[in-house]
Amino acid sequence: MVPGFRQTGEPSVQINRSSWPTRLEADVAAGFIKSGQWRGVTLLHQAAYQARSRGTATAVVDVETSRTFAEVMQESQLLAGWFRQVGLVPGEVVSFQLPNWLETIVINLAACICGIVVNPIVPIYRDAEVGYILSNSRTRILFIPETIKTRNYVKMVENLRSSLPDLRAVVVVRGKANQSGVVRYGEWFEDASITSPATNIAERPQDPNAVKLLLYTSGTTGRPKGVLHSHNTIQSEIDAVGKFWGIQSTDVILMPSPVTHITGYIYGIEMMSSFGCKTVFMDKWDAEHAADLISQHKVTFSIGATPFLRELVGALERRGETRPSLRLFACGGAPVAPDDIRRAQTVLPSCLAFRVYGSSEAPTVTAGVDPGDPIELGATTDGSIVNSDVKIVSSDTGETVRDGIEGEILVRGPEVMLGYTEWEDTVEAFDEEGFFRTGDLGFISHGHYLTISGRKKDLIIRGGENISAKEVEDILHAHPAVAEVAVVAMPHERMGETPCAFVVLENDDALSLEEIQDFLEESKLAKQKFPEKLYLVDRMPKTASGKILKHVLRAQCRADF
Repeated sequence: MVPGFRQTGEPSVQINRSSWPTRLEADVAAGFIKSGQWRGVTLLHQAAYQARSRGTATAVVDVETSRTFAEVMQESQLLAGWFRQVGLVPGEVVSFQLPNWLETIVINLAACICGIVVNPIVPIYRDAEVGYILSNSRTRILFIPETIKTRNYVKMVENLRSSLPDLRAVVVVRGKANQSGVVRYGEWFEDASITSPATNIAERPQDPNAVKLLLYTSGTTGRPKGVLHSHNTIQSEIDAVGKFWGIQSTDVILMPSPVTHITGYIYGIEMMSSFGCKTVFMDKWDAEHAADLISQHKVTFSIGATPFLRELVGALERRGETRPSLRLFACGGAPVAPDDIRRAQTVLPSCLAFRVYGSSEAPTVTAGVDPGDPIELGATTDGSIVNSDVKIVSSDTGETVRDGIEGEILVRGPEVMLGYTEWEDTVEAFDEEGFFRTGDLGFISHGHYLTISGRKKDLIIRGGENISAKEVEDILHAHPAVAEVAVVAMPHERMGETPCAFVVLENDDALSLEEIQDFLEESKLAKQKFPEKLYLVDRMPKTASGKILKHVLRAQCRADF
């Protein structure tokens, strides 16, 4: 067993103030701090430093407005004062279901000031997902927009509120608060009784091992799993990639990835405080607008899923522009074709484009191409392993395989999560040596480069968004015309993958794709999870034990693409 982590059996004695048991035992901090992989600092310490040293510099820009580092700190302190006024205590949870707006940075820092756990929720999630997440996390305060396009978030929460006894308040951001129990964001600015919670905030005691981030990710069970991270696990990731990529205060980050994903959260919300660099938010993706923002703000770095890179490169190629300020573009979250990276490097000669690999549980396992190595490795592999121990094991025997042989990817290191909200999920996720079972397949080559070759997990990755096939199947099984259903990934030109449904009908019933989508609409499932193609089949391909052979179905989708 790895010192500091409990692998099986009862959870460890908690050294954080949240209500969840974790794998972290007290001696792990000493080991990682001795190695330099944990510095024992929190976001608060670093944000306070930036507010003092770079107070008048622009910290964040979004579609409507901007804030300096000093303004971010001031606004966060006032929100923290409101958190205390309404009775929040360390270890409790605040959630936000917001686009890439600068208020997310303020909410995150205010939570840190108070020792509160922050829970970002993907904006596309609807009643089914949001209800589960708020209940499982026992969220106290929820921040939402009033509406986005045709989505009315206030109405959604009204429908859910009777089943959420822990929810104390709902805060509407950039909208009106017309309902009872709904607060308008910023009301605390006008409340003279709320003052800054500390005059010398940088010296307030902070526990770097406390749980600070709760992020839900789709699992093969169909039930979202709550991933728990501490200040130290997140900061270790930022330190490692910042050093690898040479991030400095002069860098400008373009963030199109949702801040409610691990990628957007780390690089959009947290990184600016570590390095004093400016972040430019996009709350909806448009390649032409992205090209304009890169020019306007002299963007140097961006990270996002495959469609972002592909469409940005296409827009710049049509314009005949190269955007010389852009020096790094990390691409991951969905399958990345080598030609997408090569094309980016041709169109953007000043920019190193490369593939990366990580997850909510282990944020950045690989980070691109080592200095001095061939840049082609950024296209043909998923990058150099950084800040992590990786082993590849046989899916059949569990034994470690040699380099070049495909197997399941297992990861261990200082940025791996502390566990899930459900202890049984945590126990199942780690082996006896403390390695996290990613469920992804791949192999190691060139000494320390990792290449992803497939997935053991039954997930569909649509534009960087994880979709649980079982979650969709569980709903469709209730349709009266469905005898059997299997949902698998099919290729999608823009999104990489998208759901496809194979259905065996009951008796002589009929069923159309539109009827399936209407049925899922009634369940309030996110539309991105709806199958975009339907195969009606007489029977499913199965093993002798009756398990559906999904690889056969996926092969049919690829053949028809």
